[in-house]
Amino acid sequence: MNISLEQAEKMIAVAKAKAIELETKMNICVVDAGANILAFARMDGAWLGSADISLKKAKTARFFDFPTGVIGSLSQPGGSLFGIEHSNGGLISFPGGVPVKNAAGEVIGAIGVSGSTVENDHAVAEAGANAI
Repeated sequence: MNISLEQAEKMIAVAKAKAIELETKMNICVVDAGANILAFARMDGAWLGSADISLKKAKTARFFDFPTGVIGSLSQPGGSLFGIEHSNGGLISFPGGVPVKNAAGEVIGAIGVSGSTVENDHAVAEAGANAI
């Protein structure tokens, strides 16, 4: 199973609406089940450097099928995943990446969001993930 382009576009629309509600500007990236970019949006005025971070958050969430904030909590010194952010060409281990599941509970891709606080990034990513 995979996210369709139509679903990815809906996720981005819902995520953008949440970002507007939070009065912030975001980079939003949706990847498919193979962690390949399916859709991307950079809101007017969003930080340029956050584009790459949104992609890496989406890929991290898909590679391990966990929200990036969970991976971050496990990757602290002494944690079972300490140093994981150095694998796979660089991962992001703070909130803003969320796996996306279908109705059967299978992971079909992920969304990554960057451009604000990690709390806002996560809220926007969750809104997008829950759009389908």
